[in-house]
Amino acid sequence: MDVLQAMFLAFLQGVTEFLPISSSAHLVIPSLVLGWQDEGLTFDVAVHVGTLLAVVLYYRRDLCAMAGSCLGLLRGRGTNADTRLVLCLALATVPVCVVGFLADEFIESQLRTLPVIATTTLLFGLLLGLADRHARHAASFATLTLGVALAIGLAQALAPVPGVSRSGVTLTAGLLLGLDRSTAARFAFLLSIPVIAGAGLLKGVQLVQASAPVDWALMLSAALLAAVTAYACIGLFLRLLERVGLMPFVYYRIALAAVLYALWLF
Repeated sequence: MDVLQAMFLAFLQGVTEFLPISSSAHLVIPSLVLGWQDEGLTFDVAVHVGTLLAVVLYYRRDLCAMAGSCLGLLRGRGTNADTRLVLCLALATVPVCVVGFLADEFIESQLRTLPVIATTTLLFGLLLGLADRHARHAASFATLTLGVALAIGLAQALAPVPGVSRSGVTLTAGLLLGLDRSTAARFAFLLSIPVIAGAGLLKGVQLVQASAPVDWALMLSAALLAAVTAYACIGLFLRLLERVGLMPFVYYRIALAAVLYALWLF
């Protein structure tokens, strides 16, 4: 793999993984416009590890608090907000695991096409705008319950479809269900941890079985670049979310969809 190509794709993955703009929609453009081949399983694992490291480091205090509350529960202490959050995250993770197990091959072979990615980029961008407007006009905000978490998890089950955006669809669901922006974003990012970890583990097993030669220096560089970029993007996005909302990302998705449709047609 060309070094510059690998670094560009790692940077792109880090930027788009946690923004509600769909990483798959962006990663398809270089292959179509520049004729780049698929980056390969090893690279995919590397950037997954990088983005997972970023979100774990960013929410390390939340994760430590949740781990401590679970240990306390095992020792006979009652539940608290952190243990309830763990239950919500576990429940919300189930639907996407089921979809990934049952439909992964179909999605990879049938849905990774320009018209599908362009259409999902547009439609789920418009839904994101509707959710942002709903959040601005909400008279009061709901609390994160098991029912709300399950509904967000059902929405996340659509995330394997290219162009949907995992962070985008979970944010959309959370806002439409009445969560405030900061709560919806925090839950969406925490929810990404088991999903990215599971995807990385699955691809890692496939990589071990493939026994392909690995350029470890290049893969480590790609993972670190993806991690640094993703970490910065999480912090920047959370600051922008309260100041300007989600509409800039909605407009961006509409423009991106137009570019993808143009690539498909011409």
